[in-house]
Amino acid sequence: MSVLQALHQVLSLPEGTTTEPETVTQEDRGNSTLVGALSLARSNTDFAFSLYKLLAAQSPETNVIFSPLSVSMALAFLALGARGHTQTEILQGLKFNLTETPEAIIHRGFQQLLRHLSRHGMPLQLDVNTAMFLDQQLDLQDGFRQEARKLYAADALSTDFHDITAAEKLINDYVELETRGKIKELVKGLDAKTRMVLVNCLFFKAQWKTPFDPDDTHPSDFHVSKSRKVEVPMMNAMVIRVPYFRDKELGCTVVQLPYKASSACAILVLPDEGHMAEVEAALLPGTLQRWRDSLEMRAITLWLPKFSVSGDYDLKQVLALLGLRSVFSRDADLSGLTHAKNLRVSEVVHKAVLDVAEEGTEAAAATGTKFTPFSARSYKTIVNFNRPFLVVLLSEDTKSILFLGKVADPQQA
Repeated sequence: MSVLQALHQVLSLPEGTTTEPETVTQEDRGNSTLVGALSLARSNTDFAFSLYKLLAAQSPETNVIFSPLSVSMALAFLALGARGHTQTEILQGLKFNLTETPEAIIHRGFQQLLRHLSRHGMPLQLDVNTAMFLDQQLDLQDGFRQEARKLYAADALSTDFHDITAAEKLINDYVELETRGKIKELVKGLDAKTRMVLVNCLFFKAQWKTPFDPDDTHPSDFHVSKSRKVEVPMMNAMVIRVPYFRDKELGCTVVQLPYKASSACAILVLPDEGHMAEVEAALLPGTLQRWRDSLEMRAITLWLPKFSVSGDYDLKQVLALLGLRSVFSRDADLSGLTHAKNLRVSEVVHKAVLDVAEEGTEAAAATGTKFTPFSARSYKTIVNFNRPFLVVLLSEDTKSILFLGKVADPQQA
């Protein structure tokens, strides 16, 4: 499975008007690094599910694929340069209680989360990159520039927005490089009023702890709805021991698939036929915690489609429903970011790609390993993901949702 996505925010004037992260000490590499990151977990999860529900409501029958971590990190980064009511709206929209969690703690938490997820030498590959593409005549506030480097390891790249074609190419080339070619043409239709583009890219790649054998992948029906089905390559593990939970209350089955030698995992949620809306409505931090607390090792027969799906979203209206309004208006206060006056956000665009294959993240040269059979009496449970299901890609040690989505149609581009 791979998660590769990018988010950009285009800041413009209203009508009529390579850095490295701060040095990481050995202590930071330890568990102490997680203290601030863990303090964000519940708010980040709440934001992830709130955003999911709004995206899913736009088109209930289509795939939903996005990275809540990347969206929240990019918005928190923007809040670093916001002031007054604009800053408050952004942070509250991210589901933070500012009485319980002051702004400084939020930024410190994201800093520690970024450090922990970007550690070198891990079996999985997880890269998070942030960049500011600035108009050549636009100066950042010194304090913001320093904090951006310290907290978010953000690059500041001078850009000539008078040459729109060259500016779009510069930004899109950066995103394509950072997402290993998976996200292309993120930015389209910039105009002469553009002054800054903020980009956040997340790239994830890992192998399943127990890969599927390609020889056991065969065409099978996926029931998109009661009246429509499509043929997809269906991966199969005749017997596999995994964390499993049957949620009778909500009418769904939860299976957790771990990645090789890492703390990351994929949580797959299969609603019973006709129960998708009920399960989606129940997506809350407490629900995810209940599922995880209830998981028990079980020998199952697993059927899972092999697929590649993508999502492309304009988040401006959706974020407004979460309370982020002034940052898009003439009332925006971004005075902590730049000396320029009357600056506001004109767009928030998010793209994501999710690949699921036998090896894990991508169909590469690796070969799957056969599962060791149990006796026929050791399992009776069959879980067949042959109808719409939910996917949560989770960093277990930080409790961060790296990716969240719904596979409504594996053949849908």
